Amino acid sequence: MDFSELPEHEALIDAVGSIVRPFGGKYYAEHSLNREPCDEVWLALGAAGFVGVNIPEQYGGGGGGMYELTLVCEASAAEGVPLLLMLVSAAISAEVITKYGTDAQRERWLPSLADGTSKVVFAITEPGAGSNTRMMSTSARRDGDDWVLSGSKYYISGVDEANALLVVARTGTDAKGAAQLSLFLVPTDAPGLEKTRIEMDILLPERQYTLFFDDVRLPADALVGEADAGFQQVFHGLNPERIIGAAICVGMARYALAQASQYARDREVWGVPIGSHQGISHPLAKAAMETDLAALMVRKAAWLHDNGMPAAEASNTAKYAAAEAALAAIDAAIQTHGGNGLSHEYGLVPYWGMARMLRIAPVSREMILNYIAQHSLKLPRSY
Repeated sequence: MDFSELPEHEALIDAVGSIVRPFGGKYYAEHSLNREPCDEVWLALGAAGFVGVNIPEQYGGGGGGMYELTLVCEASAAEGVPLLLMLVSAAISAEVITKYGTDAQRERWLPSLADGTSKVVFAITEPGAGSNTRMMSTSARRDGDDWVLSGSKYYISGVDEANALLVVARTGTDAKGAAQLSLFLVPTDAPGLEKTRIEMDILLPERQYTLFFDDVRLPADALVGEADAGFQQVFHGLNPERIIGAAICVGMARYALAQASQYARDREVWGVPIGSHQGISHPLAKAAMETDLAALMVRKAAWLHDNGMPAAEASNTAKYAAAEAALAAIDAAIQTHGGNGLSHEYGLVPYWGMARMLRIAPVSREMILNYIAQHSLKLPRSY
């Protein structure tokens, strides 16, 4: 194994850093406080070809894979601007449309996803189904050549920023009574689609929504991939979602550790820098090691996905490890700053909120533990 970054990967990390660095943590803290999307960073990265780094070149993308997208997301977060919608627009939607979309769908969506001028967010979660995807009730039925979509979705990120939704809906039932799923591209201004904002106490630029589909009529070409085959198609996007969530966590951890280390070097009490005390230095050192360990698993998961190998175990492990590492790093950074760690001036609290959310979503740590127990350790299913 060669653990050195390729020259083109080093150049990619440097280029992303040079774009995001002028915005930095103060920009992110202000946008989090005001619940305003980080559009300027998104469009700057898109114009440079980095939002679509995993999209094929023929559609204006970078022609890279999930590995390159992790580098972009980690580097942006490490400069202080984690972009939550990279999980759903760049990772899930772009990957699913690239693999399962028709030629017309690829031509319609991939170029604007690549340059950052469009976003397609993912709508799967429902209030009555939770993590049990096969029990979802949102349905789509055929009506002539059209589809009619009915039901609701819950905690859908960035609907106000998106041009379309990639909606998972029930289109049938198998012999065991479980849902057969299909995927649909639904414009966010479709008649019959109602959007209600969920008020959140954590500070995030991205907003959360409840969606209601009141007999939303869709043309036949809104279907992505094959009807009733959506369960398999969804999972092609869920591993990238976990991988990119993990990459963002790693980047946030690196940002928090950099801020804390600088503060611990500069801040003096009783004539010495506070970083000279093990009570300060050891938590930061521990968090740094845990961050590097998580980063290795992120890279492994991305490599497995890009090479068409089973990536679910590594993707779940990466997401678990990175969320834990990010929370530990940000908490240690806040503690290092003392009271300043909670102040608006130092802007650390929004990162804690993002990391805490990513410990729950897009898949909770408990469901990851269930997955590893059942699939890796071959233990009886517990749910």
